[in-house]
Amino acid sequence: MNDLPGTLKYIQYEHGLEERYLPAIRSLIAGDLSEPYSIYVYRYFLCQWGHLCFMALDPADASLIGVIICKLEVHSSHSPPTRRGYIAMLAVASPYRGKGIATALVKKAIDAMAQRKADEIVLETEETNVPAMRLYERLGFLRSKKLHRYYLNGNSAYRLVLLLKSIDPDALIEDSEE
Repeated sequence: MNDLPGTLKYIQYEHGLEERYLPAIRSLIAGDLSEPYSIYVYRYFLCQWGHLCFMALDPADASLIGVIICKLEVHSSHSPPTRRGYIAMLAVASPYRGKGIATALVKKAIDAMAQRKADEIVLETEETNVPAMRLYERLGFLRSKKLHRYYLNGNSAYRLVLLLKSIDPDALIEDSEE
């Protein structure tokens, strides 16, 4: 089972898969993340940036066991503006954790955003989510800001950033208003 990520089927989300996978995506993410998301949040990401969202499927029955949902936009708070990728959601079904699936999904998302000329990729994760912090830091993400009581459950978060291109370090200093 150590080679599980290689035996899984990884697919890029595409329009037309909503009926088959959207309920499973919502269920998987709702079980893992601390924020409740409406159907409109999923549609916001998947309809505009489905090409930056990836799913890990069990090859036996094509059931969803992992998903990453991302976007890529121009971020104008930097001068010059940057192309900022954003990892909004990442979830892996609990029986499959610790087998490299999340790492594979994040790498696929990073590669897709880099191919689309992203300058950086950011995300937030709960400071108490040690496995997620380790995963992202192992992939080169750096803590850029602590967000106190960021989540509805009262937990604080870290904003993490992965620089894909050389950016002025002073541009990474964010306003406390953000």
